[in-house]
Amino acid sequence: MLLTDTKKTPMIKRALPKSSPLEMPRHKVNEVAQARKPRLQSFALTTFLSRLFVMVCTLGLSWFGATEMYDVLNTNAIAGLQWAFLVLFCINFTWISFAFSQATLGLVFQLSPFAARRKEQDVDGVTAILLPVYNEDPLRIRANIQAMQDELIQTASGKFAFFILSDTNKADAWIAEEQAFSLLLNDDGACPVYYRRRYNNAERKAGNIAEWVTNFGADYECMIVLDADSLMGADCLVSLTRRMAAEPGLGLIQTLPTIIRANTLYSRIQQFANHCFGPIYASGLAAWHGYSSNFWGHNAIIRTRAFAEACGLPMLKGKAPFGGHVMSHDFMEAALLRRAGWGVRFDTDLSASYEEAPPSLVDVIVRDRRWCQGNLQHKAFVFADGFHFATRLHLMSGIMSYLSAVFWLLLIVVGFALAVQAYFVRPEYFANPSLFPTWPVFDFEKARSLFVLSMALVLAPKAYGWLSALVNIKRCKQFGGPILLTLSTLVETLLSALYAPILMLSQFQVVYDVLKGRDSGWKPQSRDDGATSWKVAARAHFSHTLLGVGLAAGALFLSKELFYWSLPISVGLMLSIPLSWMSGGAKRGNVIHHLGLMRAPEEKRPHSIILLQADYEAKQSDLGFDRELSSLERLTSEANFFYWHLAQMPEDKTDKAFCRAWICAEWQIQHSHTMDDLLQHLREEECVAILQHRALMTQMEKYLPTPLSAT
Repeated sequence: MLLTDTKKTPMIKRALPKSSPLEMPRHKVNEVAQARKPRLQSFALTTFLSRLFVMVCTLGLSWFGATEMYDVLNTNAIAGLQWAFLVLFCINFTWISFAFSQATLGLVFQLSPFAARRKEQDVDGVTAILLPVYNEDPLRIRANIQAMQDELIQTASGKFAFFILSDTNKADAWIAEEQAFSLLLNDDGACPVYYRRRYNNAERKAGNIAEWVTNFGADYECMIVLDADSLMGADCLVSLTRRMAAEPGLGLIQTLPTIIRANTLYSRIQQFANHCFGPIYASGLAAWHGYSSNFWGHNAIIRTRAFAEACGLPMLKGKAPFGGHVMSHDFMEAALLRRAGWGVRFDTDLSASYEEAPPSLVDVIVRDRRWCQGNLQHKAFVFADGFHFATRLHLMSGIMSYLSAVFWLLLIVVGFALAVQAYFVRPEYFANPSLFPTWPVFDFEKARSLFVLSMALVLAPKAYGWLSALVNIKRCKQFGGPILLTLSTLVETLLSALYAPILMLSQFQVVYDVLKGRDSGWKPQSRDDGATSWKVAARAHFSHTLLGVGLAAGALFLSKELFYWSLPISVGLMLSIPLSWMSGGAKRGNVIHHLGLMRAPEEKRPHSIILLQADYEAKQSDLGFDRELSSLERLTSEANFFYWHLAQMPEDKTDKAFCRAWICAEWQIQHSHTMDDLLQHLREEECVAILQHRALMTQMEKYLPTPLSAT
C-alpha cells in the first residue's frame, strides 16, 4: 500500500486496496445453458400469466390489424406496392401492439391493491460501489460520492466501499480528476473511497468493470454499478444488498432509475415521461420478465462471483461495427448470467435511484448512434445456443427499437408511392378480357378506423400513466394537481409528436451508417445544458427540413386529404431546426418550467440525497482549483500532488524504443528549461506519455517550485 523508496519520493499511500483477484474466463457466443441455480420464485404463476397475456394480446391485435389492412387494400388482386405496404404495416403494427400489451399489463399491476414485498435479510460482506468515468466533470462526481457516502455512514457503516474507475484518456481531464478525488480518498474509515485510472481502455466500460473484478472482486460479495451521473439514496443501496442476501440464486437486480435535474426543454420532456409514464412500462416489463429480466448498465447490483463466472464477454468475429468487443455489454451480461443459471430481476418498487437525461436533441442523436451500433451487434446472439427465450425477446426488442425507424420510414415512402401511382397511372378497368370492368376497391371507413386504432395503441401508455397518477392522490399532488397533470400530459404528448419524426429520420440515418460499416467510436456523454447554436442545429437538421418541405409539397400536390394526413410527420420535420435549437439550453424554450408544467415530483419535495448532493456541489468552488491550468502545470505547482500522482503509477512495462510519444516527450523535457518552454512544444499524446510513464515523471521533478527536501 505504501511507497518506501524515500531516496526519491516521500512516503505516500496508494489509492487502492490490496489485490484480491477473481478469474473471469471469456465465454463463447454459443454455449450450452447451465443448470438453473436453486431459487425461490414465489411469483412463477404470475410471471407465466403475464407472459401469456402479453403474447395473446400482441398476437390478437396484430392479426386484427393485418386482416383489417388487407381489407382496406383489397381490390380483386393486390399489386406489388400494396403487398409491400401491407407487410410493412404488419411489422409496425405488431411492434406497437407489443408495447401496448406491456403497458396494459403494467397498468393492471400499478392499480392492483396487492403489492408483494421482496425478501430481505442482513448482509455480512462488503459491497463495492463502482463509478466508471470517462472524461467527465470530476467535481460533479465528487459531490455525488460525498452525498452517498454521508448517507451510508449514517445507516450502514462499514458495509460499502466506493471505487472510482477512470478510463479518461485526455491529459487535462485526467489530472483534474486526480486533483478533485485525491483529497476525498481514504481506506481507514467507514465507506472508504478508492481511485484507479486504467492505462489501457480495452473494451470500454465493460473492460473497465472486468478489470476491477479480476483485480479486486474476491473481497466483495456484490458490486453496485453506477454511471457518472448516477445518484442513489442509502435506503435504496442498503435494500439492494439485503435483497441479494435473501435470495442466493439471484445474480442481478436492476432498479428503475428516475431522471432528475432536467433544466432544458428536451430533458424536461424526458423527465416528465420518465416519472409519469415510466412506471407503467416498468411494471409491465417486471411482470413478464420474472427472473429473466435485463440490465441497463447502471443503478443495479450484481453478485460479483456470479459476474466473474458468467460474464466474460465473447469477442465477435470481424471488424467494427459488427465485430470486435461487445458494445452494449449490459444486455449481454444479463443474458450470460441467465444462461449460467442466475436469476436477473427488475425491482421497480425501490425509490431514490436517479440518473440524468441528455440535455438536447443533438445529444440524444449522438448517444443513439452508439446505442444503435451496440443493439444491432446483438444479431449474433439472438439465435445462439443456450439463451432463455426471454433473453432472445430482450435482444430482438433492442434491435427492433432502432429498425422500427427504418420500417416506419419505408411505410411512409411506400404509402406516398401508392398515392403517386394512383395519381399518375391510368387505371385499367378492363385489364382482363371481360365484358365487365374490374373496379378498384378502397375501404376509406376501415382505413380511418384502423388509423384511429393505431393512434390509440400509441397513445394508450401515456393515458395509462396519466390515469395511474390521477387516481393516486399523493402522486397527483407531486405533479401539481389534476389540472397541471392533465395539461402536462397534453403538452408532453404534443412536443413528443413534433420531435418523433425527427428522431425517426435520425435513427434511420444512424442505422444506415452502421450498415455501411462505420464505427461510432467512444465519445463522452454531454453533461452540460446542451445549448447549440443555430449553425449547428441547421447543419444537423438541414436534410430533415428539406424532406419535410418536400413531403408537405408533394402531399398537397396529390390531394388535400393526403396533405392533412401527413401533417403530423411533415410539420415536425419542417420545424426540425428551431425545435432542435430550443431543445437545449437552460434559458431556451424552458418557459414550461415557470408555468409549472411537466413538473417532476422531486422538484417540489426532493429526496434527502438530492439536497445533500446539491449542497456538496455548491461547496466545490471552495476547493480553489484553477481550471485554466494545464495538466502538467497543475502537477508541478504543488509538490505533494506531484508525488501523489507518482505514487499511483505502476512500473514501466513498455519498451521506450517502441513508443514514439515517450521518446519525443523525453527529448522535450531534457531540452526545455521552463514549464512554459515545455508546454509550447508538447502535443497531447506526448503529454499523456509523461503522465503515465514513471521514467518521464521523475524527470519532471526539476519543474517543482520547491526542492525535494522541503516537501
